[in-house]
Amino acid sequence: MYINDVKLSPLLVAQASESYQSGRTLNRWVEVLVDCPGSTGLFTYRLPAQLEIKPGDILSVPFGSQQLGAIAIRLLAQPNVDLPPEKIREVEDIVSVGFFPSAYWELLNRVAAYYYTPLIQVIRVALPPGLLGRSQRRIRLVGGRGVGGSSYLLGSPDPLAFLTPTARQVWELLQAQSAGDYSFVYIQQKVKSAYRGIRELLRFGLVESYLEPPRLTRPKLQKAVTLTGTIDHDLTTRQREILEVLRRHGGELWQNELLQICNASSSILKTLAQKGYIVIEEREVLRTEQGPALAGDGAKSLTVAQASALETIQTLDTFAEVLLHGVTGSGKTEVYLQAIAPLLKVGKSALVLVPEIGLTPQLTDRFRARFGNKVNVYHSALSDGERYDTWRQMFTGEPQVVIGTRSAVFAPLPNLGLIILDEEHDSSFKQDSPIPTYHARTVAQWRAELENCPLVLGSATPSLESWVSVGTSPPSPLAASREGGQERNLNLSLLNQKAGSRSYYLSLPERINSRPLPPVEIVDMRQELQQGNRSIFSRSLQEALQELQERKQQGILFIHRRGHSTFVSCRSCGYVLECPYCDVSLAYHHTEEKAPELLRCHYCNYARSHPKFCPDCSSPYLKFFGSGTQRVTQELERQFRDLKYIRFDSDSTRNKGSHRTLLTQFANGEAHLLVGTQMLTKGLDLPQVTLVGVVAADGLLNLSDYRASERAFQTLTQVAGRAGRGDDPGRVIIQTYTTEHQVIAAVRSHDYHSFSQAELEQRLALNYPPYGRLILLRLSSLDPIQVQNTAQIIATTLSTEEEFEILGPAPASILRVANRYRWQILIKFAPDALPQLPDWEEVRSLCPSSVSLTIDVDPLNIM
Repeated sequence: MYINDVKLSPLLVAQASESYQSGRTLNRWVEVLVDCPGSTGLFTYRLPAQLEIKPGDILSVPFGSQQLGAIAIRLLAQPNVDLPPEKIREVEDIVSVGFFPSAYWELLNRVAAYYYTPLIQVIRVALPPGLLGRSQRRIRLVGGRGVGGSSYLLGSPDPLAFLTPTARQVWELLQAQSAGDYSFVYIQQKVKSAYRGIRELLRFGLVESYLEPPRLTRPKLQKAVTLTGTIDHDLTTRQREILEVLRRHGGELWQNELLQICNASSSILKTLAQKGYIVIEEREVLRTEQGPALAGDGAKSLTVAQASALETIQTLDTFAEVLLHGVTGSGKTEVYLQAIAPLLKVGKSALVLVPEIGLTPQLTDRFRARFGNKVNVYHSALSDGERYDTWRQMFTGEPQVVIGTRSAVFAPLPNLGLIILDEEHDSSFKQDSPIPTYHARTVAQWRAELENCPLVLGSATPSLESWVSVGTSPPSPLAASREGGQERNLNLSLLNQKAGSRSYYLSLPERINSRPLPPVEIVDMRQELQQGNRSIFSRSLQEALQELQERKQQGILFIHRRGHSTFVSCRSCGYVLECPYCDVSLAYHHTEEKAPELLRCHYCNYARSHPKFCPDCSSPYLKFFGSGTQRVTQELERQFRDLKYIRFDSDSTRNKGSHRTLLTQFANGEAHLLVGTQMLTKGLDLPQVTLVGVVAADGLLNLSDYRASERAFQTLTQVAGRAGRGDDPGRVIIQTYTTEHQVIAAVRSHDYHSFSQAELEQRLALNYPPYGRLILLRLSSLDPIQVQNTAQIIATTLSTEEEFEILGPAPASILRVANRYRWQILIKFAPDALPQLPDWEEVRSLCPSSVSLTIDVDPLNIM
């Protein structure tokens, strides 16, 4: 029997043949999910009389010799019949109350079922760090640092003589530490067979074992001083001065601020508190991301297309999926802002998801200028305390806007009125590892459905999944040319609604103020080489960079890779320096002038110094090949000495706040060029940029992945769209060795429709997404033979099914990463529903302990 909501009263209605009794407590139990690796089932605990627990509460429970975090799943009136009541342990305490509403709980269960992931693993992703903690066993000396405990040991002239060598080692280790206290794990690392020595010391009473509770994230408290009475005659001059300072600051200050202003000690405040003039109390300080002070911003006037799109979105008050397809610079963000504004006024909240942390400063500033302190930011780059406090702020029920990356799709916002995925095509919304391998777009669709609110997917280059999902059929190039392009412009407020569903397609085909899309110039680097230009910059790009410097304008240089060079090779024997742990070449990274030359692996982060001689033939002729961001910036310094640049890649943005700092420097005109990788393509709005140069487009085109063309088109179109967003016209120069590629042709004409039509025809012929579905099984192990054999066994087991096609097993495109050998099995099936797949626990049981298996549903990366 399950109880959904229990409210105890000291007076209970008796069962038949029983009398009424006052003060009697109903014995209750709860089933919980425990945060313990390898433990996925439900466990039953007794509820203490003093605790009011409800499903969804986060608890602290004893589990074996530990004290762990757990989630209350359901309350029981009676324990399971096969479990003796006297063996049921009690819940220790409540960590957090009422986290999981019913719709939210259903969302987590749906994620767990769809992505074949234990529910507790999904919960770990949804919760901020520190809520589910783990206790640890510790050992400490009894009665200080001296010998205590056993009486006959105390009477011995040498008490330690009775101890075995192992026990003496443990004793001396504890004695050497000032507190005489170490974790059991640490002692085990330092002393061989430590458990025997500890057991002996416990028996003699020389040490004690205790459980340290989980170090959970807690609210940050700080002392505040409040003025309570008028200044009286029994005060010293110094005390009067402090009270006067407090009065001038509104009668309230943080204690550390007051002491700093008055240059006083805390003892004088204690005296004033004792006399009743002030009250000193601890108050919570919210740890939230602090942005710069911003001037208020009002709603902008909209174009006809923007107004039509906004009107459609505002008419939706139930679940609907909206694809907002707007060219770069068409004002999608303004539509988001004006769609959210009326929701906040009626007490509803909005969730805005962006693909990269680097995007959040710009977007957050625009939202804060419009909505002030109703905007919160939630992503993995925040400290644990900031994430914890922001997460708790969502629980207040106050109308707010939360902007975050992928994991923010689980933000516990009550009364959700709108979900927005900006740049919805971006692959950063998909988690490859660890499990669950969820896609934020898929989870957002489920959440919008459960919360009964609209979902807006915004992009200039929509994913083909979204394009097909809303029932959009691209016009043929022939029809478009016959109508002079008018067919596309008629899509200003086109609603393509699928029969029986709530899906809409809204188009923003023009930029704000009718600014033209920048012309795209394609440079054939084969001709450049034939004409004697061996620079990584074509003559056209060199001229454009020179003009940029002369006209004091700004530009962007996009490079596919970070670092200096793709690989280092011996010119005498052809030997390529490779990572000892991965089957990839080492990339050269230039740190600073006169610093050691560094080679780094981009997969496992292994690093080594650059050798003077070839490790294979001892030749001194080692050459760097390929171009990364560092190599490009070195070439800029050599050819354009007065051209100032800022590098914007994962190497230069490692520190917290570095995205905002670098973008602010560029916006303030401190550099002519922003040189970077994929981050530059993700929605940055830089109106002063007039030039975009793509140094080498070929690295995006020639990949052994069925999505390579789609990704290349999206990346090149997005980076091209950074140019000409302000008053000055833009210009784009793309350098390539394959000018005839269909992606290059589509990017040149900014033609998403013809590209998507051609790409969808290929996908349909091969039964690949969005017309087919995929599940990728990734296996890895330190043992190359065992992982290959395991992959073959699993593939043979699965091949008995007829509902799906098995591709593989096959080695991953990079077989070895971080010394682990990787094999893959691809399952292909129809798109309508998940097939009757085998019991995944049965499949996992085929893997020995040395082989790990990851089930990636709807994979984006199959390389």
